[in-house]
Amino acid sequence: MAYPIEKKLVIAVASSALFHLDEADAVFRTKGVRAYREYQIAHENDILAPGIAFPFVRRFLELNRIFPENQPAEVVLLSRNDNDTGMRVFNSIEHYGLGIVRAAFTRGDSPFRYIPAYNVSLFLSANATDVAEALAKGYPSGVVLPSAADDDERDDELRVAFDFDGVIADDSAEKIYQTQGLEAFHEQEARDGNEAIAPGPLTDLFRKLGNLRKLEDEREEKEPGYRRFLKTAIVTARSAPAHKRVVTTLRTWHITVDETHFLGGMDKGRVLRTLRPHIFFDDQQHPHLDAAKDFSPSVHIPFGVAAHK
Repeated sequence: MAYPIEKKLVIAVASSALFHLDEADAVFRTKGVRAYREYQIAHENDILAPGIAFPFVRRFLELNRIFPENQPAEVVLLSRNDNDTGMRVFNSIEHYGLGIVRAAFTRGDSPFRYIPAYNVSLFLSANATDVAEALAKGYPSGVVLPSAADDDERDDELRVAFDFDGVIADDSAEKIYQTQGLEAFHEQEARDGNEAIAPGPLTDLFRKLGNLRKLEDEREEKEPGYRRFLKTAIVTARSAPAHKRVVTTLRTWHITVDETHFLGGMDKGRVLRTLRPHIFFDDQQHPHLDAAKDFSPSVHIPFGVAAHK
């Protein structure tokens, strides 16, 4: 049965996010396009090693096994390869049994322009230029960063963690903090504590994950003892009294999360070491994503005033 893509939560991945392509990329950088094509075709039956986004993607697609009647999850490959050099990627997808069936090969052009066509709520790539251009056009995108985190295949959950400002929400509050300081930020948040903050670059992803949590709520009611698969968390540098804006926003959006950590500027790695999310989104590479790299595959959302700090 075909399930309309409009009814799914769709994640798009570049091959650079899904697999390790270091050797092939080195050939491209040192010898050019023709040598790269020859290399990929010659090695198309050599299986690629899992990349940064692989643990997240593998578990995300498990949602279709858990909810076969809904088939709520889809992953689309958006690749700068052409269909010839892309055979190695598809052979690797088949080897790992990932269930990715849709793809766009753009032969060197930026593939992110097809995000609307595939109903994509998140585009993951190792190409920072593609991600920056996609975000500038309002497309939800992130750069996968090198990570030392191990993937425990016995771990039967999917844990997704988000920063709040500049990721789930817009960066309006962050702008106050960056330009006027902490005192002005707290004064602003105290005034606006009962108002939801405006949506950010990953709001659509966050909302749709909330809808998947509701599917699990229904399963829990019908099946006593059902163990939840998807867990979501917010890990933010906010603290009281600025926590109220987060709570107000989630209530307004009718979304609940499993864990919320208001760290007040504390090193996020201290929480991520225990939480061990399979993917963590933050708009600040330094220091927050630096602190995450040993404990979680991480994604930089280069959005707004804090994106390049």
